[in-house]
Amino acid sequence: MNKEMPIQMLISFDKLLQQYDIMAKSDDPFLSSRARYVLETQAPYPELREGFSDVRLLEKHKDIIRVILQDSFAEVLSENEIKAASMPYFDIVFNKSKRFQKILDNAGTDFKPFIRDQEEGIDYIMASTVILKFYYGFNLDYSRPYFYDIPDAKGIIHHYRILYNADFMDILPTALAKDLSQADVDKLLENPEDLGLWKEMIPPNSFISKGFVISNMFDVTAEHTISEIKTNLISSDKRGSETFISDLQETFRSFFKIKELKIGFVTYNTKDNQLERVYGNGIESFLLKEKNNEACNHVLCVGSYDKIVKEKGYFAISDVDKYYKITEGAEPYRSLYEQGIKSAIFAPIVNEGELLGVLELVSTVKNQLNGVNATKLDDVMPYIVAAVVRSKIEEENLIDAIIQNECTSVHSSVHWRFEEEAKQFIIDGLEGRQPSFKEIVFKDVYPLYGQIDIKASSQARNTAIQRDLMIQLSNIGEILNAALKNEKLPIYEELIYRIDKYVDDIKETLFSNSEQTVFDFVNADVLPIFDHLKKQNKELSDLIDAYEKTINAETHSYYDHRKQYDDSVMRINKKLASVIDKHQEAAQQMFPHYYERYKTDGIEHNIYIGSSIAEDKDFDPLYLKNLRLWQLQVMCEMENKYYNLKPELDVQLDVASLILVYSTPLSIRFRMDEKRFDVDGTYNARYEIIKKRIDKSYIKGTNERLTQKGKLSIVYSQKKDELEYLRYISFLKSKGYFTNNIEIVDLEGLQGVSGLKAIRAEILYKKNAEDEQTFTYEDLMEELKT
Repeated sequence: MNKEMPIQMLISFDKLLQQYDIMAKSDDPFLSSRARYVLETQAPYPELREGFSDVRLLEKHKDIIRVILQDSFAEVLSENEIKAASMPYFDIVFNKSKRFQKILDNAGTDFKPFIRDQEEGIDYIMASTVILKFYYGFNLDYSRPYFYDIPDAKGIIHHYRILYNADFMDILPTALAKDLSQADVDKLLENPEDLGLWKEMIPPNSFISKGFVISNMFDVTAEHTISEIKTNLISSDKRGSETFISDLQETFRSFFKIKELKIGFVTYNTKDNQLERVYGNGIESFLLKEKNNEACNHVLCVGSYDKIVKEKGYFAISDVDKYYKITEGAEPYRSLYEQGIKSAIFAPIVNEGELLGVLELVSTVKNQLNGVNATKLDDVMPYIVAAVVRSKIEEENLIDAIIQNECTSVHSSVHWRFEEEAKQFIIDGLEGRQPSFKEIVFKDVYPLYGQIDIKASSQARNTAIQRDLMIQLSNIGEILNAALKNEKLPIYEELIYRIDKYVDDIKETLFSNSEQTVFDFVNADVLPIFDHLKKQNKELSDLIDAYEKTINAETHSYYDHRKQYDDSVMRINKKLASVIDKHQEAAQQMFPHYYERYKTDGIEHNIYIGSSIAEDKDFDPLYLKNLRLWQLQVMCEMENKYYNLKPELDVQLDVASLILVYSTPLSIRFRMDEKRFDVDGTYNARYEIIKKRIDKSYIKGTNERLTQKGKLSIVYSQKKDELEYLRYISFLKSKGYFTNNIEIVDLEGLQGVSGLKAIRAEILYKKNAEDEQTFTYEDLMEELKT
């Protein structure tokens, strides 16, 4: 009774007795006589009409109350109906039906029924919604299901849904009640969990609930336990939960009404035809006992194997001891017998005809589990199947997540190796060992490297930055000049001087810190002045508003030419990446290989091919040659796609292509700290050095860069590689990929690398995929201009 609520409780039977006042005047002699009897019985006790809050009066007047409520609580139904009068927000129950009283007696002398999940805040707000509807007239949907959870004599929890009849209840305001507008109600609806606000709008004790409520209850244990099973099974991290199995077990006990029931699970490995333990907190198997896995023909007899694995039906053993003797200790009876199990049901978990695992239900009491009550599982097996399917997906996702977390995104060709390591990672963690993701190495693989680089990208980016900064500073200067005309303040002159100096400096040379310097100047010195000017002058305020509309919300600066550059680079990268990614799908079908690409100012790609990467395929050098030819073709197609895209770009840029040929097999190791593959060992490091430096290399004895627009450069060091690629180029010339302009050049030595040579092959372009006519780079540029 000390609970703070918006309503004060006043138990009253006046509203019901008013019905008897009317019935007493009825022409029906039986009704009128019955009504007068009730009214005369109540008359000496006016508090039953006026109302009372002292719950002790319920016991004092229980016989009178029973007479008043006799028509609402028919005696002939009292053994069947679960019913009581109540004040629900105060957990007060009285005038209970005989069946309800018996249920409470079985629960124990100290048990008192409480409505589930009635926290103070929720209780207060729910009572307030009733007031909003029935007193203030705001039509709110406040209904929600209410339940009693009551144990039976065996301790098994039963669940009862409560339906309320509030016909005999009035909501009356006290002096504390406030007038509420629609705006007030809107505010409450926007803050459904702000208990302080609700108490402010509808203060404690601001209303009186006068009357009583009739509670009708229905045993919904079966429906509720099915819902609970579903809820438990769809919850995330079931394996890691310390209470999942115990909670699920209690729910199954309520469902079967068997206190001694226990549950277990095993998964079924189709490939090896064996049952395997499910790793997780508290998850056990009564078929496997302490084993991690066991062949089905060792765990099951012929009959149980046929029923569970072949027919995929329930296999029930009502008397384990009996069949243990009949089969002379055959499985699965021996294992169950040794564990003290007397009856059991094994239910196959089947999805689309595939056996995923087995649900094990066991009891230490004979006949408690049998073929008859096994059919109850029909109602819950769909949820168990869905949960197992989901768990398999979650495990796959977890494996992927571990790989992603430990290794970053992994290409499909090597995923199998990471998956093996991730599975061991999970098992180590579940079995209490310190999980550690071991480094992964692929030995004797051949590398292929290629890049399409945007030429002079740094210069183009700097030009875009210069233009944006100069435009932004010029716009600021115009505003400050207008401010100076309006008000002759030296500070404006000083700012204009600094802006002119910044413009002159940027026009001459853009330094690495120029952008940040201007950004800091604008934020520290200009914007505060603009805030001041906007308050002083309408004309200046309009100028500043126009300036602010030119400022990008993300960069907080003028972002026009840079946006054009960034958008152009983004479109280039997107187009080039889509070409090579699409062709990769076909290349993987030829022979599995590791592939990764990077978007920078252009596209780079690494490819590694070898027997250690192909999980179950034999590698032959033929596949390396095939991939090299494929790479040449794809690089030419990427060039074609780009130069057909070029006219659509805001910033006209050029690209140049390069391939590195390296014929010595090497090892690659996944670097856990860098989350990427890298060559393994100092000997193989030479490949990485070449790869990082060749795009800056020059033709020997000249100032000419190796990479040129319109040409594909192929860098190598061995004569056999030169001959191989000249063959490929000759073949591709016949298919219209290259012109006859082929040159072989020596390269200047790079730091730590010497003796490199290159083939430069002029690429032929087509205006579109259907066009038969081909162009050199120069011809294509002229053609695109027309």
